[in-house]
Amino acid sequence: MVVSVATVAAMAITVSLIDMDVVLVGSREFFESVTLAMSLSKDLIFLILQFCDEENLKRTAHMLEQETGYFFDMKYFEDLVLNGNWEEAEKYLLSFTGVEDNKYSTKIYFEIRKQMFLEALDKHDHAVALDILRKDLKVFAQSNKELYKEMTQLLTLDDFREHGSLSSYGDTMSARKQMMNELTIVIEANPLLRGRTKFPQINKSRLRRLINQSLNWQHLHCSHPHPQPHIDTLFTDHKCPGPDHLQDQLNVENPSPSTPMPESILPVSAKSSCNPSTVTETVISGGAMNLGNLTNQEPESLDGSTDCGDTSKIRSTATLNEVVSPTKETPYDLPVTVERILDMGSSPTSMDFHPVQQTLLLVGNNAGGIELWNVTSAKKLFTRQFMVWELKTISAMFLEDMVKNPHISVNRILWSPDGLLFGVAYSKNLVQLYSYHYSRNYAEKHLEIDAHDGIVNDLAFAKPYNKLVAISCGDDKLIQVWDTVTGTKQFTFEGHGAPVYSLCPHENENIHFVFSISTNGQMKAWLFDNMGPRITYDAPGLCRTRMSYSTDRKRLFSCGTDKDGGSYLVEWNQSEGFVMRNYRGLCKHASGEVRFDTSNNKFLAAGDEHVIKVWDMDNAEILAVIDADGGLPANPYICFNKEGTLLAVFSEHNRTKILANHRGSQLLQTFTFVSGDSSEFLTESLKKLAVNSIPLPAKARIVGGDIPVASSPQKEKAPGNLENVIPEKSVEQNNKLETQSISKIVEVSRCRSLQLTSKVETKKIRRLLYTNAGNGILALAEDGIHLHWRWSKNDSNLRGKATTKCVPQLWQPKSGLLMINDLPESKVDLVSPCFCLSKNDSYVISASGKMVSLFNMLIFKKMRSFMPSPPAATCIVFYPPDNNIIAIGMDDSTILIYNVRVDEMINKLKGHSKRISGLAFSTMLNVLVSSGLDAQIVVWDSVTWEKKNNAFLEISTGWLPSELSETHVQFDKDERHFLVVHETQLAIYETTKLQCVKQWVVGNFCARISHAAFSCDTELLYAVMRDGIVLILGASDLLPRFEIDPSAYLPQHIRSHAYPLVVAAHPQKANQFALGLSDGGVVIIEPMESEGTWTAPLPVDN
Repeated sequence: MVVSVATVAAMAITVSLIDMDVVLVGSREFFESVTLAMSLSKDLIFLILQFCDEENLKRTAHMLEQETGYFFDMKYFEDLVLNGNWEEAEKYLLSFTGVEDNKYSTKIYFEIRKQMFLEALDKHDHAVALDILRKDLKVFAQSNKELYKEMTQLLTLDDFREHGSLSSYGDTMSARKQMMNELTIVIEANPLLRGRTKFPQINKSRLRRLINQSLNWQHLHCSHPHPQPHIDTLFTDHKCPGPDHLQDQLNVENPSPSTPMPESILPVSAKSSCNPSTVTETVISGGAMNLGNLTNQEPESLDGSTDCGDTSKIRSTATLNEVVSPTKETPYDLPVTVERILDMGSSPTSMDFHPVQQTLLLVGNNAGGIELWNVTSAKKLFTRQFMVWELKTISAMFLEDMVKNPHISVNRILWSPDGLLFGVAYSKNLVQLYSYHYSRNYAEKHLEIDAHDGIVNDLAFAKPYNKLVAISCGDDKLIQVWDTVTGTKQFTFEGHGAPVYSLCPHENENIHFVFSISTNGQMKAWLFDNMGPRITYDAPGLCRTRMSYSTDRKRLFSCGTDKDGGSYLVEWNQSEGFVMRNYRGLCKHASGEVRFDTSNNKFLAAGDEHVIKVWDMDNAEILAVIDADGGLPANPYICFNKEGTLLAVFSEHNRTKILANHRGSQLLQTFTFVSGDSSEFLTESLKKLAVNSIPLPAKARIVGGDIPVASSPQKEKAPGNLENVIPEKSVEQNNKLETQSISKIVEVSRCRSLQLTSKVETKKIRRLLYTNAGNGILALAEDGIHLHWRWSKNDSNLRGKATTKCVPQLWQPKSGLLMINDLPESKVDLVSPCFCLSKNDSYVISASGKMVSLFNMLIFKKMRSFMPSPPAATCIVFYPPDNNIIAIGMDDSTILIYNVRVDEMINKLKGHSKRISGLAFSTMLNVLVSSGLDAQIVVWDSVTWEKKNNAFLEISTGWLPSELSETHVQFDKDERHFLVVHETQLAIYETTKLQCVKQWVVGNFCARISHAAFSCDTELLYAVMRDGIVLILGASDLLPRFEIDPSAYLPQHIRSHAYPLVVAAHPQKANQFALGLSDGGVVIIEPMESEGTWTAPLPVDN
């Protein structure tokens, strides 16, 4: 593997720093200098390892790790072990420790070779097993002869699992994972490896930065500094040409005298070493590098000191050999200094600065939420989660799709030209318009438009003939024009042969038109009539492309990224329809869409390769590269404010960075946002929220000390009314702020999660529970398959309970059997699966729409099947006094009391009108509580089986039930109160009087409740919303305490298509719960080990 030129150059630069002349006075100074040199050499190795990782030079990195011994890559070693690459694993390990170095090393080698031996036996390859025993395991025979004899005896067994100590040996992968867990503990305890498994914390691309700082330092010491220097090699020191050659070079680079030459580096005067200068930074590439790029780093001398203070913010318009005051304004004052960092909560997808209030930033996210930030104070002014405003105006197809897949995201958010409206285009069908009153800081719903069938890709505002319209485009290949006052459709533009991806309206000599580009790269121009497209062009690369005009609306640019990652940033000749300039420097293999923006009629900027690349509009070569202090995604979304003084860019960990130039920094320090006092908008009912016996829906969510959500009205009606589910159109007073506080957990660091892996492919997890012993999890998938994970006792899990600290084993008996329910012939997705577990965790009774089956949990054998459908069983619970008796809810609305041992029905209870979905016994009160799809709760005497009481949930007549509209019940630990879970509400009922004592309604939350469960101590309540958000509520008042975003427990590639359907609480750990996912997966979640309990995150100082 060949290491790139940048690595070699970096080694030379750093070594030169190490080998500086040092005057040695005595032995002490000598040893200190040697120690320093060795330390810096080690640092250099780590920098090279980081560089190799970023450049995907994996083999080079691992060879360097082995040769130096500085870093033991646990992830690489684990991959080798799990993949059974034993030879490479031992070869890598041998570079750090030998077999007999110490007892820990011996243990590591023994476990690896023992696993090799057992796998050979499992494959019945006795010849290979014997060879491993003689050659690899023989070295351990001297220290433990008895063990070696036992391993020899295994060769005589048909199945080595017959040996008592190996009876629990599962499949190969599970055994490897269990061994790796043990090896991890031993490796960390090994003195020869301790401290080598942790890679030091290093800023991203640190080696590149050091090279750039070195080049800048060399340039600062040039005798005749060039205003826009180039460098073609790192093999020699940089030196600008002398005066005799300088003018010729300038003439070549700037042939047109009318084109101003930007200058970013000011020559150093012979009289002063503190003249203003701009430190440059460039991403190293294979071609020539321009030193005239901007960053916010200070120039450093060789000893690390800075002589001139902070010179990074000083710009200059000076011509060559001229000393200029640092207060003089630069001709291209780009925002490069990070002034604010905003924590978004969810991953942002679109943003736009207010056209008038230059420090207001509107942001949409991948969870369908919108946020308005005042970047001056770094405060969130309001936030809104997605919700449907008016059901009657929305297509049934959209509502059905939302029930099946509730995930929705913001594709485009932007202000109208005057800033009085803003629009939101969603990933499904809808466009919503808000009116915003910035003088009093509140927004109100204006229009909701069912705009397209499927995805809405883009949104724009235009004002043809002094009438403001909203323009949308979507995957239905249509462009729609809407009246922003009435919401009526004005025009429909048809003609694209592929989904329409982007829009760009324009006016030229009082002629109003709009450009559109489809996903196949076809560009069309439309007048505001129904006469079809006037012109058709092909965008470069025939790919998804977005367009934008310069600030003065005179120049048109576009940027697109094709399916292979090739990107095209170009300027168009509008009148002739051809590309007049192609800007160079974009990545040829981008991992996502490259987004761009224009600024001040001078600059183009694009997010590419984890940085922001900037071009002068009149020059095809890159002018500057801004890294925003690192931490940017591969293709960051960027947005300038109108004056170009601020630049917002999406960064990692759901953050947005605000960059500013000198004028932008002054704006952030002096600008005062005018808004009304939100306290005056609190209604009397909200002020009484804390003492209300039935708390109102908690709709406002506050992050840290942020300003809360502008909410919709809450009328003085029963908590089940339609206004709580889908509020009516709001008025000004009803859009004000509420006080209920919820702590948001949106960082992986705020909670621990563990995804349970399975080789068995399954569909949605519909039912989930922990074993009563707390050492396992049982899941029932939609296709009738049961999955059972077990945790075993080990050094990191002494009690063998379910935990996120170690991976459990997917339990399967030696026979390879699976527990699978019988399924009906059709409509499997409409089946309501159910199961229950015996007290001793030995038996499970289960059904998935057909026969009810009794399984042995130890051997997975189906012991019995009974009660053929129809009707089908939909809910099953054990009768606590007698484990042989069960209560079975049926889809014909009846409840059967059944003795499994004698196969006899004891009683049949009738009282519901629809399918039974919930059953719970109370031995304290001797009652059975049932619930069904009829939203009715019935209390039965569990001795006489007579009906004692019933009540209906308070739900609006406008509520539209879905296929998942089940009502579940669960008793409190006192067995006198029980929890009712419905998709519209959570409620606590007193059992004897069947009176609702507490209630929480979904209110303004965008998604309905999927499932909920008490913690084992019934102090908390875990509720899963259908958009993937998990709420943790206090059971005493049913008020939300915490919110966990899907990004905190699901990786991006999973949460894009999966969401939780069901939740289960650990029977002994009050702060642990599990989620069953729509993709067949299961996730365990608990607080950080340092916290132990769910606690509010500390305020973040931006």
